[in-house]
Amino acid sequence: MQTANEYEIAWWKQGKQQIVGIDEAGRGPIAGPLVVAGVCFPVDYHHEEIYDSKKISEKKRKELFRIILQDALWYKILIISPEEIDALNIYRATQKAMETIASSYGDSVLTDAMPLPNVEKEVLSLIKGDQKSVSIAAASILAKVTRDCIMKGYDRLYPAYGFAKHKGYPTKGHLEALHRHGVLSIYRKSYAPVAQMNQLSLDLVMEGMDI
Repeated sequence: MQTANEYEIAWWKQGKQQIVGIDEAGRGPIAGPLVVAGVCFPVDYHHEEIYDSKKISEKKRKELFRIILQDALWYKILIISPEEIDALNIYRATQKAMETIASSYGDSVLTDAMPLPNVEKEVLSLIKGDQKSVSIAAASILAKVTRDCIMKGYDRLYPAYGFAKHKGYPTKGHLEALHRHGVLSIYRKSYAPVAQMNQLSLDLVMEGMDI
């Protein structure tokens, strides 16, 4: 598997020197942060193993993480807290972080399926961009490896929840742990399973107060 990279190639041929690819990890989980990353490679950069982070093994992602940091002209990684996700909603939190990265560097931007109307430079939003652009694919790897490391850290802090295994996604085992042990501060309170838990707790409190 490798990216066709046709979009970077076309822009490089037009004389664009600094193309930033942007992607995220963690829109679906109910716990933990969202991580958004941007990567800019030198003109004509190619690496046959850099591809959609979801399609390659954890071991390979870690190897490529180091290679990307070494080879990139520029990169940026942003960590967006559950509190900001709840305040903005996940779509806008993702878009805002991508706008920050896009405005930080480069003359052109490629994103994985996210329009950036507030960015005053050429932006191309690609469906499955992490399979079509080496820059987006690299960003997806930086974002996923970073987020997975954060969730493994939470697993050490809260071993009963199994964060190292499910990474915060609402699996059956995770939801069972949530109901058994309760809502932690790292949960996204606006997400349905967590909001329902909080409402249940409030209902029980109100019932106990006999109001």
